[in-house]
Amino acid sequence: MTYQGSCHCGRIAYEVEGEPAQVVECNCSHCSRKGYLLWFLPRAGLKLSTPEAHMSTYLFNRHVIEHKFCPQCGSAPFGFGKDPSGRETVAINVRCLEGIDLAGLQRVPYDGRAS
Repeated sequence: MTYQGSCHCGRIAYEVEGEPAQVVECNCSHCSRKGYLLWFLPRAGLKLSTPEAHMSTYLFNRHVIEHKFCPQCGSAPFGFGKDPSGRETVAINVRCLEGIDLAGLQRVPYDGRAS
């Protein structure tokens, strides 16, 4: 299935294909404050509908994940990183996707505070 996603104001728009049966719910200081529910995909799975220049980047902790956000509305729809084998990934905040039943997703806790 193809999902449309965006920041709140629509300045960042994109689509992803797949089915997020489970999402990661991290308890680190950043993810817990933002309320992220993350669906990890290969970076190629994200198709931007708007220019990447419309995004700002936040780095923290080890500076390995590029947390993308809209400088206009503040929404944070996804982040870029690498998996353990070095492949480019995207972590989609499923709360920014249209038509997702959040209650139907399996939430996998991740202890980011200890990492």
